[in-house]
Order: sequence, then structure tokens, then C-alpha cells
Amino acid sequence: MTRIVTRACSPADAEALIRHGLHPVLARLYAARGVCMPDEIETGLARLVPPAALKGCEDAAALLADSIEGKRRMLVVADYDCDGATACAVAVRGLRMFGAQIDYLVPNRFEYGYGLTPEIVALAATRKPDLLITVDNGIASVDGVEAANALGIEVLVTDHHLPGDALPAARAIVNPNQPGCTFPSKCIAGVGVMFYVLLALRAELRRRGAFGDARAEPRLDGLLDLVALGTVADVVKLDGNNRVLVAQGLQRIRKGRMQPGIAALFRAAARDARAASGFDLGFALGPRLNAAGRLSDMSLGIECLTTDDVGRAWELAQQLDTMNRERREIEAGMQQQALADLSAIDPAGSTTITLFNETWHQGVIGIVAGRLKEKFHRPSCTFALADGSGTLVKGSGRSIPGFHLRDALDLVSKREPGLISKFGGHAMAAGLTLATADLPRFTAAFEAVGREWLSENALARVVETDGDLEDAYFTPQFVEMIDAAVWGQGFPAPVFSGEFDVASQALVKDKHLKLQLLRGRQRFNAIWFNHTDTLPARTTLAYRLASDTWNGVSRVQLIVEHAAGDAR
Repeated sequence: MTRIVTRACSPADAEALIRHGLHPVLARLYAARGVCMPDEIETGLARLVPPAALKGCEDAAALLADSIEGKRRMLVVADYDCDGATACAVAVRGLRMFGAQIDYLVPNRFEYGYGLTPEIVALAATRKPDLLITVDNGIASVDGVEAANALGIEVLVTDHHLPGDALPAARAIVNPNQPGCTFPSKCIAGVGVMFYVLLALRAELRRRGAFGDARAEPRLDGLLDLVALGTVADVVKLDGNNRVLVAQGLQRIRKGRMQPGIAALFRAAARDARAASGFDLGFALGPRLNAAGRLSDMSLGIECLTTDDVGRAWELAQQLDTMNRERREIEAGMQQQALADLSAIDPAGSTTITLFNETWHQGVIGIVAGRLKEKFHRPSCTFALADGSGTLVKGSGRSIPGFHLRDALDLVSKREPGLISKFGGHAMAAGLTLATADLPRFTAAFEAVGREWLSENALARVVETDGDLEDAYFTPQFVEMIDAAVWGQGFPAPVFSGEFDVASQALVKDKHLKLQLLRGRQRFNAIWFNHTDTLPARTTLAYRLASDTWNGVSRVQLIVEHAAGDAR
């Protein structure tokens, strides 16, 4: 059952923000998210933590500066998700501003897997690089870096994932989560790490006197649209530092100062860049880029982000849009199959969900795991065949608060030696590979950890909201003010709650519940996407606000998230 609760908010903190000039509702929203000082809401670039605080950044800057001056060939090895694609684009665009000889390689995930493997090093070596730069990967690539070193190729690792027991023997490692790093923004995305490396490189070249009349100092803020997209799409926590990066990127997008590929993706998604929000980045642009990595390879996405040809960018954005439609169709079929598989089981009797189907597409299993996690509020792992032999499966997991997924997999691997051939990830998302024949063994071991770690309270869905909203604020102007702020993981977008009378309800396209709601003398249009069960005549709803424009007239629409007592 779903319980709707209101976030705690310090009245004193809210009052301090109001005195600073913040709108009363915004002040309440920020205070409920832990903001207690007015300067914490500032998003100017001066608020960024200095690059020197990021361990390895200065070493990386010196290595890159030497490589640029020595005209050494560099090759970026990218990851295949949106964070990896934007990090690659930031590296390529940024380093070219400094005069670097640089290209990129994006391995096909289905042929080479994840990270800088020895096989990828062998592929990269055919390009004859002097320096490999990993973005959004590499911290666990001990064997791959060793293979590069053996070939006389130096490696710079830029990553944000959690390291294993051993670090790779790279020339430099920049990762806020490596041992000994005191950088406070541990949740910075891979694209943010690469942006910081460029800031440090500019400072290093400045110290060397590299800039002057003949060589202008590059403006790196022109890359912040890419940084914002990768940060939001990777669903990292939006702490103060990340909020600065995202706010600055959105500000540039709204002013039309963006890469041709970003503009083309907005157009392909039928979104207005002049009113860009984090929601657009996370739910419209990000999925279109990710579709390339899930169904094919990310080279299309990276080319879209690195080309300066507007026509080519639009052509690529259309291809990505088509891929995303195909991805959604595949995902819908897999989700339907997963729910059918679960129909014979009572998920409430288990603390975890593990499903495998030999027909599933391994590029989409993570999304399906996320859908199952949302529906049943259980840590979920979905598996697909890793190759044509059928002997190995690849899994993708998504988790709930209170269950650190990577740590859970680590515990399973220690309890069951040899069960998991490799794994990695974060608290809320992870991937793994194991033998197909070992799936029942994994299912049992994973469930055992769930039973130990998850209490009944942890398995009960609690929807946090910002409480009731006064009638005066159901206006397009208020929605515009809310949308202009930066929201995301760890700094959630406002969700309000209140009691309404249901005047009418009907299904749209047999899958969405369209509602007319009453409260006092006010009538509201509302919709609950992907929900078909009817509501009682009076109910408490958790909802977001959105502007619905028709024939040039904007009205407020309520996007229902949950209903009190909903059994989902």
C-alpha cells in the first residue's frame, strides 16, 4: 500500500530564505530539501568547488598539457550511456579548443562489454594513440590499463564509479570516489569529472604562459549544456555543486547557446529549448541518446553531440528519435512479459525480484528492472542472454532506499565464490554477469541478502510530498517559476498532495486515467499516466503541476503520481 507523507520543513530556514527574497512556496520547498542558508540556492559558477580539490586533477592537467605541447595523439574511450556520450563530447570539444590531436572510440557494448578491457585496448591500438583517456569508465579496468601500458600507451582515467580493491596503474586517475580524495561532491557525474579536468588543464596552461595574443584562452562555459544533460540523465544526486552545473547549462540552453546536437535533440523531442528544464533533459533528450547505446552503439549519439553541422545534427537526432521509439516498443513487450511471469508469484512474499527471459534484449533490461522496482517497490534484477552461446547472462538491477545494490552484489559474490563473474555500479543501479545455469543460485543468494537487509517498513512504499498547495498558486505563472528551478535526484521536483472530489474519470488510449477534480469552487484537469484503475469519489492525491497549452492558452494540469491507499 502507498502512504503519502509530507516532508519535514524547518520554518526558521524557510523564513530566512523568504527574507532573502525567495517566493514563500519556493522557500518552503528548498527548506524541506535541506537548504538552510541563502547562499546555498546561488547557482553562479563562482559557487563551484575548485578543481584543485579533486584528487588527480592537477596530475591529469599536467599530462594533458605535456601531450598537447608534444603533439601526441589522444584517443577518448567512451561509455555507452548518456553520461558517457556527453563526457566524450566534452573531452573532444574541450581538448580541441586547446589544440589537441584527439579522436574517440566508443566500443559496441554487445561485442566488448563495459570499461577499458584488453580487447578494447587492442582495438584502440590500431589507431596508434599515445594517450588513452577514459570517460565515465576505467576505475575498475586494471587488466585493460595493464594491456595499454604493455603496448607503451599511457592512460588517463576519468570516472566517478566506485573503485574495486585495486586501482589501475594509470598515469593519472581523476575520480572523486578514489581513496584519499576529499572532493566534497562525491556524486558528480562522469561528464562533470571531465569538465573539471578541462578547468584544471586551462589553469595549468595559464601557469605555463600558453595564452596570449596569438592563442586565446578557451571559454569552457560553452560546454555546460553537455554537462547539464549528462548530469541529469545519469540520475546522480543534485548536490549544491551539481545544481550549479545543471543550472548554468540550462541557462545557456534557454538562451539558445547550445551545441547543434542539443538543439536538434530538443527539436526531435518536440520540446521548447527556450523553456528547458531538468525534466526535458532527463525524460526527453537523455532517453534518445541512451537508445543508441542500448540498441546499437553510442557513436551516433556522440557524433550528434560533436558535429558543428546543423543539418547533420538534425539528421542524427531524427535517427536517435526513431531508435528511441523502437526501444520503447521493445521495452513495453519485455515489461508485459515480466509482469506475466510475475502473475504466478506473489511479489509481496519476497523482498527481491529476479527475472530472466532468453528472448529479452540486453540493452533494455535495465529499464525493465526499473519499471518492476517502481511497480513493486522491491530491488529488481532482470537478465538477458549475453551472447549467442546461451552460457552467460547479463543482468541489470535497480534498487530502493535502504538497499545498496552494489554492496549487496559484493556480499553475494563473497558468500558464493565464483557465482558472479563480474559486477559494478552504485547504490541504486548495478550490472552483473554470471553463468546461465547459476541463475537459480543467484536468485536464492540475492533474496537471502534482501531478507536480512530489508524490513517491512523499507518494503512499504512511502511517497514524500510537499504537502498541500494554496488555491492561489494553481497558475501557469507559478508552474513556470517552479520549472525554472533545478530539480533532480536527491533534490526532488515538487510533488504536492491534497484531497479532491473526483467529478469524472475516463481512460485515454486504454492506458491513462483522465480526471476532472473538484476542490471548493475550483475545477482541475488531471491525468494519471499508465494507470487504469478507477478512483473513489473522494481521495487524497500526490501530484505534480504542469502547464497544458492549447490554442495558445495555458492552463494548469495536475499530473497524478499516487493515490493514498493505492496498492501498487
